[in-house]
Amino acid sequence: MAQVTATAERTIPAPAERVTAALADYEKVRPAIFTEHYSDYRVEPDGRVHWTLQATKSRVREQLVDVSTPGEGTVVERDANSSMVTTWAVSPAGPDSSTVTVTTTWNGAGGIGGFFERTFAPKGLRRIHEGVLDNLAGAVRG
Repeated sequence: MAQVTATAERTIPAPAERVTAALADYEKVRPAIFTEHYSDYRVEPDGRVHWTLQATKSRVREQLVDVSTPGEGTVVERDANSSMVTTWAVSPAGPDSSTVTVTTTWNGAGGIGGFFERTFAPKGLRRIHEGVLDNLAGAVRG
């Protein structure tokens, strides 16, 4: 079983503090910036966040996410239903802009299925992350 990684990065024209606060806002901002790949979004009474991620027609993942903020400019999402971990890292890129890097890792399948997963899944998930980053940029302008 090999680890699979998908990464996307974008410079956003807003200060890092504003971008980090938006990423950590699971009540209002996060559901507003998700793409059409996400559905059934809700914040659970215990503080975890639930959503369904449909990466392809046949690749649907029900996620129950524990969120932590281990350091300044970092938001980490750990899926309780799988090995998937997504880290959002925000760093200043000047006084009024920031760079956001989102990295998702998970334990991939073995064998020929794992080969295809390692080859194609990162590209698909990167496209989904890029859509969320585009929406995040729109949400924090101002």
